Amino acid sequence: MPTPTGLPIRRERALVPVLVFLSAVVAVISSLGAPMIPTIAAVDHVSLSEAQWSLTITMLVGAVATPVLGRLGDGPHRRTVTLATAAAVVVGSVLAALPLGFGWLVTGRALQGLGLGLTPLAIATARDSLPAAASRSTVALLSVTTVAGVGLGYPITGLIAQAFGIHAGFWFGAVISALALLLAALVLPSTAERERHPLDALGAVLLGLALVGLLLVLSEGETWGWGSARLWTVAVASVLLLVGWVWHELRTAHPLVDLRALRNPVVLTADVAGLVAGVGMYLLMSLVIRYVQTPTATGYGLGASVVVAGLVLVPFSAVSLLSGKVVPGLARRTSSALVLPLGCAVSLVSMLFFLFARDHLWQLLVVMGIAGLGVGCTFAVMPGLIVNAVPAHEVGSSVSFNQVLRYIGYSTGSALCGAVLQAHTEPGRQLPGDSGYRDAALIGCAVWVVIGLATIVLPRLGAATAARRGARVDDGLVPDGEPVVDEELIVEESIADGVAGESEVPTRRAGADR
Repeated sequence: MPTPTGLPIRRERALVPVLVFLSAVVAVISSLGAPMIPTIAAVDHVSLSEAQWSLTITMLVGAVATPVLGRLGDGPHRRTVTLATAAAVVVGSVLAALPLGFGWLVTGRALQGLGLGLTPLAIATARDSLPAAASRSTVALLSVTTVAGVGLGYPITGLIAQAFGIHAGFWFGAVISALALLLAALVLPSTAERERHPLDALGAVLLGLALVGLLLVLSEGETWGWGSARLWTVAVASVLLLVGWVWHELRTAHPLVDLRALRNPVVLTADVAGLVAGVGMYLLMSLVIRYVQTPTATGYGLGASVVVAGLVLVPFSAVSLLSGKVVPGLARRTSSALVLPLGCAVSLVSMLFFLFARDHLWQLLVVMGIAGLGVGCTFAVMPGLIVNAVPAHEVGSSVSFNQVLRYIGYSTGSALCGAVLQAHTEPGRQLPGDSGYRDAALIGCAVWVVIGLATIVLPRLGAATAARRGARVDDGLVPDGEPVVDEELIVEESIADGVAGESEVPTRRAGADR
C-alpha cells in the first residue's frame, strides 16, 4: 500500500536505514587507504609519496565528481545516477582488492572516489521522498554519518589489514559497497517526473580542473616543496580557472552550482562553516593519529600501533553519531541560531584539551570524544540549513557544493598538519619536535574561533544588507517591488527546521526561490 509520499510502506521504512548505510559505506571506503599507506609502499615497491596517491586520488576524483553528480541528481535520473555510481564504487573496490599492481590499485581508488558524490544524492532523496519531519532528521543524520564514517574507516581497515593482509581491507570495501548497491536498487524511488535541465559541461570541466589543481597543491606541497616553481604555477593556474568558473556560472542559464544562492546568508553561512570546520576537523584528526604513533624515545608520543591510532578515533565516530540526538534538544533549550557557534565552541574545547593534555591515551580518547560532539553538532546543522533555504530543484546541487567545500577543508587540514610539523622537524631528523604539535593546536584553536565568529556575524551581515536595500517595513515592499525577507529570521527558522523538526515557514521559501 503506498504512503502519502508515493512509496510502499515497507520501502519507505527501509529508505532511511539504506540511505544512512550507503553514506556510511562511502565514508568508510574514502578513508580505506590511509592506515595502509606504509604497507602499500612496501608491497607494491613504491615510495611513500607515491603510495600516498592511493588516498589522494580518491579525494581528487570525489571533489570533481560530487558537483556533477549533484546536478545530474536534481533531474529525472537521480535513481539511475545513484545506482550507476554505486556500481562504479563496487568495481573500483574489486580492482583495488585484486593483486594487479600499484597502477590498478590507484585506478580502483579513483573509481571509489566517485562514491563521495553519493551523499548529496542521498540527502536530496530524503528531502523529496520522506514526510517533512522525517526528511529533516534524516538529512541531519546523513551529514553526521559522513563524518563518523571517516573515523570508523581507520580502525576497521587497520584491524583487517593487520589480521589478514592489505588486500583484505579492500575486499571488505567491495563486500559492503556491493551490499549497499543491492539495498539501494531495492528501495530507491524513481524521480522520472522531475524536470530535466542540461548539464553545464563547461562549468564541470572548469571546476574539475581548478579543484584538481588546488588539491594537488595541498596534497603534494611537502613533496614538491612549498616554495617550488611547479607548485606555485599549478596554484596560480588553479585560481585563474576558479575565477573563470565563477564568471561562467554567474552568466549561464543552467549553472553547475547556482552561486547566486550564496547571496542568501543561510547558504553562505553553511558553506563557509563547511569549509573552515573541515580544516579544523582534519587538522585535529591528523595530529592525533601521528602523535599516538610517535615513538616515546622522542620524549613525547605514545609509541602505539596503527590499529591503536585508529581505535583512538572510535569515540569521535560514536559521539558524533549520538550528537544527532543532542542537537534537537539543544535547539529547543537555546536560541536555534546558537547551534552552529555552540558546536564550534565545543570543538574549540577539544583542541584546547589536546594542547594542554595529551600525555596519556585516555586523554586523547577524551579529546576525540569532545571533538565528535562539536563536529557532529556543526555538521548536523549544515544540510538542514541548505535544504530549507534553496528551491527543491537546487537541493542536490547546493548540498553537493557544500560537500565539495568540506573535502577541500579536509585536504587543507591534513596538509596544514603536515606543513606545521615539517616546519618543526630539524634537519637530519624524521620526526618533529613536540613544539610542532603545540603550534598546530594553537592554529586549530584559531580556526575554530574564526568559524565560530563567522556563524554569528554572517547572518547579521545578511540582515544588515537587507535593511540597507531601503525596504519599507510598513508595507513590506522594497523599491523594486520585492517582498522584504528578514534574513536573520531565515537563519533561525532554517536551523530550527533542520534540527528540531518545526513547521515550514512560507516566508523562508519565498525568499529562497527569489
